Amino acid sequence: MTNATAPTAATAVTDPDDPVRERLRRWRLVLGGEQADGTGCALSGRDAAMDATLAALYGKGDKAQSGRERTAGLGASAPSVARWLGDIRTYFPSSVVQVMQRDAIDRLGLAALLLEPEMLEAVEADVHLVGTLLSLNKAMPETTKETARAVVRKVVDDLEKRLATRTRATLTGALDRSARVSRPRHHDIDWNRTIAANLKHYLPEYRTVVPERLIGYGRAARSVKKEVILCIDQSGSMAASVVYASVFGAVLASMRSIGTRLVVFDTAVADLTDQLDDPVDVLIGTQLGGGTDINRALAYCQSRISRPAETVVVLISDLYEGGIRDEMLKRVAAMKASGVQFVTLLALSDEGAPAYDREHAAALAALGAPAFACTPDLFPEVMAAALEKRPLPIPDTA
Repeated sequence: MTNATAPTAATAVTDPDDPVRERLRRWRLVLGGEQADGTGCALSGRDAAMDATLAALYGKGDKAQSGRERTAGLGASAPSVARWLGDIRTYFPSSVVQVMQRDAIDRLGLAALLLEPEMLEAVEADVHLVGTLLSLNKAMPETTKETARAVVRKVVDDLEKRLATRTRATLTGALDRSARVSRPRHHDIDWNRTIAANLKHYLPEYRTVVPERLIGYGRAARSVKKEVILCIDQSGSMAASVVYASVFGAVLASMRSIGTRLVVFDTAVADLTDQLDDPVDVLIGTQLGGGTDINRALAYCQSRISRPAETVVVLISDLYEGGIRDEMLKRVAAMKASGVQFVTLLALSDEGAPAYDREHAAALAALGAPAFACTPDLFPEVMAAALEKRPLPIPDTA
C-alpha cells in the first residue's frame, strides 16, 4: 500500500463505494482491531455490532490496547447465548451462521445449552447441529426431546427436497439400463453399444452401419430388481454421514424396484430397516459415539444377502476398525467373489476428505473396493454405477 492510500490512526470506514476503505473495513473485522492489525480503522454502528459478535466467539484471550483482557465472550449464560444467536442471524448469511454455531459448540463448550428448548428454537438448523443433537440424545431431558425432533425434522425435510428427485431419476434410469433385452423397441435401443457391436457391418459406399444385432434395455419392472444394504458407522466422527445416509436410505426405500436395508453399528449392530419410512425415526434411533466393529457389522450384512449378483453393499465408515481386521477383509473378498457390488465411502458429507485408516483403505482397494469420500450430490451417480456394475465415479481428490 502506498503512502497516498495509507490510513491515519482510527480512520472511520463508512464509505462502501471506496474500494480501499472497504478492503480496510474487511481486514479490520477479520483481525479484530488490536494493536497488531495494522489497519488503524475504527468501526461504528452496524459494523461495530458485527465486530462484537465476532469477538464474542473468536476474540477470547486477545488483549485490548490497554493490556487488559477483552470482555467479549458468551460465557455459560443461556440468555446471552440466545441474544448472540439472534445477532449472528441478523448480521450474517445462513451459511456463515451455521459455521459460527458449529465453532461456538466446539470452542466454547455450548453443547450442554442445546439441551434447553429455548436454545434449540434460536439456532439455525443444519446437518451438523443434528449430529450434535444425536450425540446428546442420551442426556436430553424429556422437555427438550420434542423440540429436538422438530429441528431434526426440518433438516431432514430440507435434505429430501434437495436430494430425492434427482436420486430417484438417476437410479430409475440405471435400473432401466440394467434390464437388458435382445429385441428392444426402437426408443429402448442402446445406440452406442449397438454401433460398437456392428462396426464390421459398416458399408463405406453408404457411409453407414447396417446392424445385424440390436442391443438395448427394457423398462425395469415394478418387482424388486436390486438389493441395497447401507451399512453405516455411527461413531461420533461420522455424524454428518449418518444424517445423509438416513435420508438416502428413505429415498431408496421408496423405490419399488430397490429393496433397501439400513444397518448402523458401533461395537453392536442395529437393523433399522423397519424405520426407513421416516428418516427422523432412524436418526433418533442412532447412538453416536462408542467403538467400532466393522467386521461384526459386515457379518450381519453378509447373512442378509440372498441374491449376491443383484446386491450392492455400501459401507460408510472411516475404517478405524476395533474388531478383527483380517476377518473384515475376508468378508469383503467373499462378498465380492460371490458377485456383490461393494462400495466403501469414507464419508457421505460436504466436508471433503476425512481422517481415516489409510492401511485399511489400501487393503480394500487391493480387493477391488476403493475407499473414497463422497458428497451427497455425487451419491446418486455412485449408486447408479454400482447398480449397473460400471466403474465408480471416484472423485480426483479422493
